[in-house]
Amino acid sequence: MRTPAASLLALFLLPLALPAQPLRFGEEKLHGRHAYVLSNGIVRASVLKGGGHIAELRFLTGPEARQVNPFRVPHYPTIEPYDYNPAKHDALYGDTPHRVLHSGYMGHLLCFPFYGPVSSEEEARNGLGNHGEAPVVEWKLVRHLVTPDEVSIDVAAELRQTHFRAGRRITLARGAAGLRVGEWVENTLPFDRPVNWMQHATFGPPFVETGATMLDMDATRGDAAPLGEHAWPKLKTASGQADARPMVEERGGRYTAWLLDPARDEHWFTLYNPKFPVAIGYAFPASGNPWLGDWMENRRNTALPWSGQAVARGIEFGSTPYAEGLRKSIERGTLLGARTYRWIGGYQRVHTYFTLWLASLPADYRGTGAVRKAPGGYSVIESENGRNIPVRLFVQ
Repeated sequence: MRTPAASLLALFLLPLALPAQPLRFGEEKLHGRHAYVLSNGIVRASVLKGGGHIAELRFLTGPEARQVNPFRVPHYPTIEPYDYNPAKHDALYGDTPHRVLHSGYMGHLLCFPFYGPVSSEEEARNGLGNHGEAPVVEWKLVRHLVTPDEVSIDVAAELRQTHFRAGRRITLARGAAGLRVGEWVENTLPFDRPVNWMQHATFGPPFVETGATMLDMDATRGDAAPLGEHAWPKLKTASGQADARPMVEERGGRYTAWLLDPARDEHWFTLYNPKFPVAIGYAFPASGNPWLGDWMENRRNTALPWSGQAVARGIEFGSTPYAEGLRKSIERGTLLGARTYRWIGGYQRVHTYFTLWLASLPADYRGTGAVRKAPGGYSVIESENGRNIPVRLFVQ
């Protein structure tokens, strides 16, 4: 008879025990949207053609709760944002500069070349909208490749209004529980330009839940103006201190800017809900990514298309602390000693990367104390007891 400990070990090692599962690529529909789909028999990942959003990463095996997709899928129907027609769609998504983004917003998006709202009425009149051009244009499939060891796709987008290009190579290895993403942006003009470059990983129900969904990361301190500074994981409030880790209460919302540990070469965060035996985690280089914004919306916003029903937690990491638009981030200059925007040279192409992955959790999981590189992937180190949960990303 299998003991509980043996069952738990088998659950942890499941991604390592199925190396012969098929690697597949296909073009399918996800919640009515055109998606590029990668799978390896262990996890399935979907990338939307509209906006390039990573909209799905979930286990394909185990109990139903283990197969949850942590990413946000809006409560309202979405469209391909590049097909937006104001005469037809404003009634569904509102008439603000946010409307095109909201029409296609699902999961993880790239905010580029700015983060937050447009900086002026002129930008709005010229057709720019919230979080820049990258998350609303068509991301075309350049190539896909299936080998015995991995399946990968290259997708790319032309940002014609802002004169940039962007692209990603997304790779799922045999036996892996997550994705490796290499990303680039290119300035198509001959002069240097300031930009915001942010990853906006957005999670939603049922994985995101009031008081239950917990964030861990390698933050050090945060901005709590006019109250001073936060010290992770405590949050300063007008009435004292609060725990920054759990999801905010219903009819509430919050955004907190956190400075990640400058002593590290690679940053990380994990998000989990005790009702689901799985955590989603990210790792990304410290270079170019000093900031992480923790944004929470819990049925507070009554504007279209949210209508008091949206539940979301966005973990937003990259060059900039606040979603305040490019002009304000330049005027701010620095915060807590770190720069609040970055530069891209004339005709320059700049590269970065991030990984995102799923980890199988025990029922009594108490949070993540550290994430460390390990042979084949990462080790998720549990708080308090130091228990090691392996995450595979590479073929050894």
